[in-house]
Amino acid sequence: MSKPKIGFYWCASCGGCEEAIVDLNEAVLDVVAAVDIVFWPCAMDFKKSDVEAMADKEITAIFINGAIRSSEQFEMAELLRKKSQFVISFGSCSHEGGIPGLANLYKKEDLLSTVYSTAFSTINPNYTLPQTQTKVPEGIATLPELWETVKSLDQVIDVDYFLPGCPPPVKLVVDAVTALLSGNLPPKGAVLAPDKALCDDCTRKATKPEKLQHKRFYRPSEILIDPEKCLLAQGLLCLGPVTRMGCDWACINGNMPCTGCMGPTSRVRDYGAKALSAMASVIDLNDEEEIQKSMDSIVDPVGTFYRYSLATSQLHSAIHTNGGK
Repeated sequence: MSKPKIGFYWCASCGGCEEAIVDLNEAVLDVVAAVDIVFWPCAMDFKKSDVEAMADKEITAIFINGAIRSSEQFEMAELLRKKSQFVISFGSCSHEGGIPGLANLYKKEDLLSTVYSTAFSTINPNYTLPQTQTKVPEGIATLPELWETVKSLDQVIDVDYFLPGCPPPVKLVVDAVTALLSGNLPPKGAVLAPDKALCDDCTRKATKPEKLQHKRFYRPSEILIDPEKCLLAQGLLCLGPVTRMGCDWACINGNMPCTGCMGPTSRVRDYGAKALSAMASVIDLNDEEEIQKSMDSIVDPVGTFYRYSLATSQLHSAIHTNGGK
């Protein structure tokens, strides 16, 4: 009997999700023994033509990490959807747009100008920009088209399951693969992580006061962090109250506040709005000027509250585009 076929593909992301597979350590041997990896261009010499030659639905499951920002990523996502029985949105960038989604705050031409012209380390006197087509002696060289905005995977193709995290925790990866192999799958569209807030079972929960009240928030570099006390109680912007659990409190155990990479629970419509509301509720001020001063202590509000989710938020971007491409 042939083994199930699985694959991994990398779109707009940092590559940490690929490392999450390596982080399986010896457990990766069990995975390799149970499945055939038929597409993983980051680790092995696979080509697009290999996928095109497959029959439709021949791949049992494809894990796609990274947001969608270019025509090539969209084309590959569509192809892999056609060839796969199950598509798993793998990691924060694929799930919610991730940190690449913060590029939606700017126009494409402004981003290109910064990278290829105005950045202090850039020397480009002719202001040469990447072109989708360039004539060279060998013929026409092509590059993918960069879209106007970043999109999450499910905004461009049909997705069966979501595996959150930056990167997805090893335990959740193992559980997801086990569920796929056993056929014991949740309903389509499920997020493969517990549907509870991180704070619900936090190891520091007992030190959280019943009513939190602060005059301002602190960045981790501004205070000496108590390694046992609730981080939010110390005035740190810990987003555990609005973030899905499943990471085993990795940042908390490292004495750093949660930044929200696991995304929202099923009861939250807009993660950033919910996070902003939660943090605003602990500000113990009534004077408008003092409230403004307190809010100014949050250096980058969008980057804090929508760090991973701007692309899937009600805002989506700071610009209006024709279909977002």
